[in-house]
Amino acid sequence: MLNSTKVWLVTGGSRGIGQAIVQRALCGGDRVAVLARNPEKVSNENSLSLAADVCDENQLRAAVEQVITVWGRIDVVVNNAGLHRGGKASRLDLKDWEAVLDTNLSGALKVIRTAEPHLKQDASIVNIGAVVGFRGFPGDAAYASSKAGLAGLTRALSIEFAERGIRVNLVIPGLVLTDMTSSLSEKAMESMRNMIPLGRLGETKEIADVVHAVASASYMTGAFIPVDGGLMSTFGLPG
Repeated sequence: MLNSTKVWLVTGGSRGIGQAIVQRALCGGDRVAVLARNPEKVSNENSLSLAADVCDENQLRAAVEQVITVWGRIDVVVNNAGLHRGGKASRLDLKDWEAVLDTNLSGALKVIRTAEPHLKQDASIVNIGAVVGFRGFPGDAAYASSKAGLAGLTRALSIEFAERGIRVNLVIPGLVLTDMTSSLSEKAMESMRNMIPLGRLGETKEIADVVHAVASASYMTGAFIPVDGGLMSTFGLPG
């Protein structure tokens, strides 16, 4: 294996943005372990399909051990697995609230904790955030809270891991047409599109290109990187 070849662990890598991230890494000549609850069963010399729920630490340990057995290391961790369940606060089922937080925030921490003993100098963790984590939308309390928490986790761990040379950054996609957003009505989609300065939705490949660049950015850590057509420029990031 060439020294320039990286080993990626991508959660939620079987569809949408995660799948695009996997394809971008493979196209760059890297090796990728795709972790999902129901991954496509495709494994070859450059990719592994691993069935695991990010909420289950036993499944995560088994998956990470398999990556180490096959490739000997992990260089990049991408926390992309996500769950969205909406509802106004007064009607939001607490089980839905807990499920979203468990997957999007606690799940990310569990993945990092499981992979962290195998991360060496110059390893990279890329968390996938969301605009709603910085700008509130009615009925999105659970998802917004989970993504805001992921932003805080990113900054805390970027400092905690810095002395070991491990970088932790947050990529923030804007409105991208995926399975998660396909359920929006055309009226809602048009309303959101009109808020985007570039006037269009993003493509999964555009998010993946930025994730790939951030994973390789040797002097970037604790950064929040919007990929949103300028949407966050209309209200800004927190200081």
